[in-house]
Amino acid sequence: MTHATLRPEFEALIDPYAPVGQVGTGFEFTEGPIWHPVDHYLLFSDMPGDVRRRWDARRGVVEVKRPSNKCNGMTYDAELNLIVCEHATSSLIRERPDGRREIIASHYEGQELNSPNDVCVHSSGAIYFSDPWYGRMPVYGVERPRRLGFQGVYRIPAGGGMPKLVVDRDLFDQPNGLCFSPDEKRLYVNDTVQAVIRAFDVEADGSLSNQRTLASGVRSELEAGLPDGMKCDQLGNIWVTAPGGVWVYSPAGELLGKVRLPEMVANLAWGGPDFRTEIDPRRCAMIIQDLQNDVIMDGGAFADSGAPAHARQQRVIDNVRRLAEVARARGVVVIHVWFIVEPGAPGVTLNAPLFEGLVDSKAMVRGTWGAAPVAGLEPRVGDFVVEKMRMSAWEGTRLETILKATGRDMIINTGAWTNMSVEHTARTGADKGFFMITPEDCCSTMNADWHNASVNFAMQNVAVVTNADAVLRALG
Repeated sequence: MTHATLRPEFEALIDPYAPVGQVGTGFEFTEGPIWHPVDHYLLFSDMPGDVRRRWDARRGVVEVKRPSNKCNGMTYDAELNLIVCEHATSSLIRERPDGRREIIASHYEGQELNSPNDVCVHSSGAIYFSDPWYGRMPVYGVERPRRLGFQGVYRIPAGGGMPKLVVDRDLFDQPNGLCFSPDEKRLYVNDTVQAVIRAFDVEADGSLSNQRTLASGVRSELEAGLPDGMKCDQLGNIWVTAPGGVWVYSPAGELLGKVRLPEMVANLAWGGPDFRTEIDPRRCAMIIQDLQNDVIMDGGAFADSGAPAHARQQRVIDNVRRLAEVARARGVVVIHVWFIVEPGAPGVTLNAPLFEGLVDSKAMVRGTWGAAPVAGLEPRVGDFVVEKMRMSAWEGTRLETILKATGRDMIINTGAWTNMSVEHTARTGADKGFFMITPEDCCSTMNADWHNASVNFAMQNVAVVTNADAVLRALG
C-alpha cells in the first residue's frame, strides 16, 4: 500500500511507502486515542463496547475500564490528569491518577450537554471541547432526547467554571475533532456533516475570532471515512481522518497528501517516546535466514532457479549486512537461521517439492561450501545460530527459546526465500504474538514476481513490510 503524495512537502513528513502495522483488532469502533508521555502507553476507547483499553509494546492490548460510560475523546492536562468525553453521561470529566473522578462540565445554561466528543487543553489550563449529539444515538451512546437545540464548541476557564460557548450556535452541524496550532494562536475544528475544517484565532482572553474555512469537501462517494479525529504536527500541518485514511493539510489549507489505511479511520494520536515511530532495540531481534551459498550464490545447488540473479537485484547481501551491523551496535540480538542436513539428508521428509529438490540436489549438507553462510554474513561474537530442516524458522528449532530468554518480542525478518522461508516465518511469528517487521529489500527469492506477490499481498496481513533504510531510521 502506497500513500498519496499531492505536494512535495508531504514526503518530508512521511515515507510514501511507509508500512501500516496493526497493534490490535477485534474492536467494534475505536476512538479517543491518547499517548501517555511518561509511561509510554496508548489509551483508546471502544464506544459501542463501552470499554476503555490500553496498548503498550510489552503487554499489547489490555482492558482497563468497563463500563467506560462510552467515552470518546481523551487528553491529558499539565498534571497528567486524564480528561475524558463521556457519551453516556453527556459529561466532560477529569480522572486523577489516584482514581478520583471529577465532573468538569455537564450542562450549559441549565440544559444537559449533547455529548462531549473531543477535547484539547490550552497551555493556560483552559479546556476546549466539541459537543455534537452522537452520544445520544444508538450504538455510539445512549439513545435519549436532546436538551439543547444546537451543537457547539465550548471553553472551560483555567481553574474550572461553567462552560462558555465560543462559536455561533448555528455554525456547526456536528462539531467533532479539534486541535491547536503549535503556537496555540489558532484553533481548528472540523464538522463531520459539513465535511469542513474551520480555523479560528485564539484571543488573549481565550475567546475565538476570525472564523474561516481552512478546508472543505473532505468527503468521497468512493471511500469510507469522514472528518472526525484531528491533530496538528510540530510544523503546523493538520492531520484529519477522512475517506481512505488520513488527509494532511498545510497551515494554509493546501492538501499535501493522504495516508492510506486499510480500514476506516475515526481518530489518530502521536506516540512513542519522542512522538515519532521507533523500534526499541532492547525488545528486538534480527533473523538472517537461509542466506547460504547453495540458496543464493552462483555455483550453489539452486543457481538455476534464478535466485542468485534476484539476490543481486535486491542487493540483499549488502542490505542485510549493513542492517545487521547497525542492529548489533544498537543492542539488537542477531540470529542466523540455517537449513542444515547431514549427508544423505536423513530426517527430511519428501512431502513437498521443495524438500524433494533439496535432497535431489544434495544441498545444504553440513560442512560443505553450499551450507555455509555467504561471504559477509558470517556470525559475529554474540550472535546466535539456529539450525532447521523445514521452511519456517520456528519449526523444530530453538528460536523461540532464544527470543524468550533474551526478552525479544519484535523481529526484523530477513533472508531467502521471500515467498517461502521468510513468509512462513512471518506467518508463524504473528500467530505466536511476535511483532514481525519485514524489510523487503533484505529478502530475495527466485524472481521479482514471486517476491512482489509475497510482500505486497501475503505478508501485508502478518507483518510490517518496509525497507532497510526505514528500519535503520527507526533504530535511531
